[in-house]
Amino acid sequence: MRATLPHPADLGRKVRNLVREHRADLRTRTYANADLNPPAGPYEVVPVTATDGARLRVHAYGPADGNVIVLVHGWTCCLEYWNPQINAFAGEYRVIAYDVRGHGESELGTAPLTTDQLADDLADVLDTVLKPGQRAVLVGHSLGGMTVQAWAGRYPQRVRRQLAAVLLTNTAAGDLIAETTVVPFFNRGLVKLPFAVGLLGLSAPIVFPPFAPIKWVFRRQIMSLATVGEVADYAQNIVRSCPARVRGRFGTLLSYLDVGRGAANLTVPTTILAGSADDMTPPVHAERIVEMLTEAGSLDVYRVLPTGHLGNVEAYREFNGELARVAKSAFGIPARVVGA
Repeated sequence: MRATLPHPADLGRKVRNLVREHRADLRTRTYANADLNPPAGPYEVVPVTATDGARLRVHAYGPADGNVIVLVHGWTCCLEYWNPQINAFAGEYRVIAYDVRGHGESELGTAPLTTDQLADDLADVLDTVLKPGQRAVLVGHSLGGMTVQAWAGRYPQRVRRQLAAVLLTNTAAGDLIAETTVVPFFNRGLVKLPFAVGLLGLSAPIVFPPFAPIKWVFRRQIMSLATVGEVADYAQNIVRSCPARVRGRFGTLLSYLDVGRGAANLTVPTTILAGSADDMTPPVHAERIVEMLTEAGSLDVYRVLPTGHLGNVEAYREFNGELARVAKSAFGIPARVVGA
């Protein structure tokens, strides 16, 4: 009897399901270092629908009546990227983390991909998770920090009403291709990286197979070679969980990114962290944001940590210590930080 071949549509559906399961596995793997693991306690799924109808995955951890910390991840990451922070702070605070559209389990949506749309998404999240009169500590990494600046530029009247403090890490306001040192030999002296070459690299649907040479390059160019073991594996698994096409589309957005002087509208105490070995967003970007905040009178602290681009993972204990300080100052209560 001749075997019946599966229908192409059924085969395609099975492949997509397998890929989806693999990405979910990458996001939720466990490690000997419990600080990196998905939070053990319960969490609340908060329904948030963006302006174009895209459904965003939003999780709330910790006491429902706790002071709120909102975490916004960066390019090619997901809410599990913040596990070291959620595990440290959810015992004391109401910690909110969400998948940026297209990342994790959030829908990509139908709206044009712009920083204004990302700002609107953040506005929807804040409007949903904050009670009337409540203010949050807002934390943004990389693209998340750019989203925070875009939000402040688009909704300056909401800054003091909805925020108690801000912490931005490994981020920029624009000119990413002009300043990046990810590509060897370029932007380190007289030789500038051509915009077309940078655009090609950022917009490419790159994958990161778990081969030793690729893992070394990832550590060298995205993190720092000092980041090893489970911390390096965890960070790479989070990045690998992002669909390649989403990586490419957001890479195009980053190539042209310019959030202007949005940081100048962050009129609450704002802390800026950079990485001394960050080739994606070198400290020169942080210094420009610091200048805007200084002019606005809202700069709290500026520190450069010995990390690459994934600073809140590579040096998560130091980062958590800084976030604990920010939260304590913002809310006027001691922070009990687990694993700091």
